[in-house]
Amino acid sequence: MENFTPISASIGGVLIGLSAVLLMGSAGRIAGISGILGGLFSSTKADRGWRIAFLAGLVLGPFLAALWKAEFLSVNFPVTGPLLVIAGVLVGLGTQIGGGCTSGHGVCGNARLSMRSVIATLTFMTTGVVTVFILRHVVGA
Repeated sequence: MENFTPISASIGGVLIGLSAVLLMGSAGRIAGISGILGGLFSSTKADRGWRIAFLAGLVLGPFLAALWKAEFLSVNFPVTGPLLVIAGVLVGLGTQIGGGCTSGHGVCGNARLSMRSVIATLTFMTTGVVTVFILRHVVGA
């Protein structure tokens, strides 16, 4: 189980939860990445500042962490090229159809006890499990 990293996963989970609470407490906004990014282009000028800061933190955070420990940026994708693009498009479509992403529904929506978010989270988690099962045990990828 080379990918079993409970300490770093727990620290990451706490930081994600903390950022969601801070955003809700300071700006009254849900930390759903698809909504933050989508709203960047359709929001008022006064609403863009926090969105830009949040997205900049998502991009700059890993680079700052890599200054401390360079292997943090070491990521190996098991697929490349067209399959990776198709996967990205499918995630984007799922985000649009589901009215939000894993951070919006899975972290913030479930914390607010939103039934819509519970159903969305169950749907994308089940879809992920089924996809991995098919790819590993049926297709053999």
